[in-house]
Amino acid sequence: MRSLPSGTCTGHAAGKRYVTTLSQFSAGRAIKLVAEELGGQDYISLNLYDLTSGPQLYPCEMPSAKVIAFVRDFIADESDEQ
Repeated sequence: MRSLPSGTCTGHAAGKRYVTTLSQFSAGRAIKLVAEELGGQDYISLNLYDLTSGPQLYPCEMPSAKVIAFVRDFIADESDEQ
C-alpha cells in the first residue's frame, strides 16, 4: 500500500484501467485510497490505519478481499509515478 503513489494517478489492475487518489493523514499513519474504473463502474474505497496494535484495514462497503486484490494488482502508469 505504501508503494502506491500519493495523490491522483492512473494505472491498471485485473485488466481494467483506473484513476486512483491516495491521501495520507496523521503523518502517514492513516491512508485513504479511492479508485474508479475508467469507462466502467468498478469502485474501490478503503482506509488503512497504522495503529500501535498493528495495521487495520477498513474497506468501505465492500469485501476486504476485493480491496486487498486491487492493492496487490494495481500498477501505476509510469508517467504518473512521483
